[in-house]
Amino acid sequence: MTRDETITILKEVGALLEGHFQLSSGRHSNAYVQCAQILQYPWQLDKFCNALAEKFADREVDVVIAPAMGGVLISNGVGRALKKRALFTERENGQMTLRRNFHIESGEKVLIVEDVVTTGKSVKEVVEVVRRVGGEIVGIGSFIDRSGGQVDFSGLEFRPLVTFELETYLPEECPMCRAGEVITKPGTRFIKA
Repeated sequence: MTRDETITILKEVGALLEGHFQLSSGRHSNAYVQCAQILQYPWQLDKFCNALAEKFADREVDVVIAPAMGGVLISNGVGRALKKRALFTERENGQMTLRRNFHIESGEKVLIVEDVVTTGKSVKEVVEVVRRVGGEIVGIGSFIDRSGGQVDFSGLEFRPLVTFELETYLPEECPMCRAGEVITKPGTRFIKA
């Protein structure tokens, strides 16, 4: 899938939003990529998952894993394309962990996938989970890199489908806050169980 094809689909499904948003990282932005919109259209989701799987066709992969909530279907789709097991991590008492009797054997080759990466916080939490249980990370993939290529995964190779350079602001520096614009928190990290 080309960059233009990816952006066209994101626009068609209503995944590119404009407004005043608080990102999961806590930063503010006037643009948001709501990849959850793609989940409504399984045939479009399959295109994205297949394209992400193709980006790692040169790697040996035993397990595909993603952070819940948005990554559950992505992990499953990439796993299906690669014909590999697909898992997800969840937060328990505020800490990312494997639950539901999911397991990664020591030495298994693990591909981490995500919908949107901004600061990489969720992915970095998954990296720690995989390392804690002895998995070998072979790469990180996402539909969207909205860090503008600035996210650092400490030497792990990161292959997104599309990189966006969207402006973000610290809350105290946000021009939309200064203008009194109402903020939306579209991510899942703020949802309390």
